[in-house]
Amino acid sequence: MTNAVLEAREVQKSFTQGPVTLEVLQGVMLAVGAGERLAIVGASGSGKTTLLQILGGLDRPTTGQVFVDGQDIHGLSEDARGMLRNRALGFVYQFHHLLPEFSALENVAMPLLVRRMRVGEAKDRAGEILERVGLGQRLTHRPYQLSGGERQRAAVARALVTQPKILLADEPTGNLDGANAESVFELMLELNRERGTSLVVVTHDMRLASRMERVYEIQGGRLTERL
Repeated sequence: MTNAVLEAREVQKSFTQGPVTLEVLQGVMLAVGAGERLAIVGASGSGKTTLLQILGGLDRPTTGQVFVDGQDIHGLSEDARGMLRNRALGFVYQFHHLLPEFSALENVAMPLLVRRMRVGEAKDRAGEILERVGLGQRLTHRPYQLSGGERQRAAVARALVTQPKILLADEPTGNLDGANAESVFELMLELNRERGTSLVVVTHDMRLASRMERVYEIQGGRLTERL
């Protein structure tokens, strides 16, 4: 795919424990176009999270390459890799990872402040996206003052405030009840449609996965598309 915003080429990942080598990923090939939505499913321990971390530059493949917005993310220096992640990638996890000592507004503004954006401008943009995800009345609330669904919506807002090209989400609704899971997932789909952000979502929920454009499965270390 020539216009891929995210591409994995022959990604292999193995772990050695004593005399045993465990092949977690074997020759993974994946290309994600601008605005595409895809899900990655598989059994627990199949390597879904490992693949997502490699795609996001948080872990290195044993062999193979990952291109993010045309750059080989694992061929960059640590600083350059961090800058590329901040510019092009957003991350959402099963647990929100909001900083407890900061308000919702401060948490969401944080990635912009890392970019050295002026504090006032960063807070303005954070406030706009929090309003967009239904948290306009919760700007000064700290995480413990928010419900589980509100915390996860704040985490989605934080991931999207930088207007990344790709959102990588690892079981983003796995810690929520049905109504909140549906609300957070709908929000991600809406923002995908409005902003053209590509979505790569690891999930065990086939009902959610079926609403994506493509579904891939990891089995035996190999990634295959479900047709």
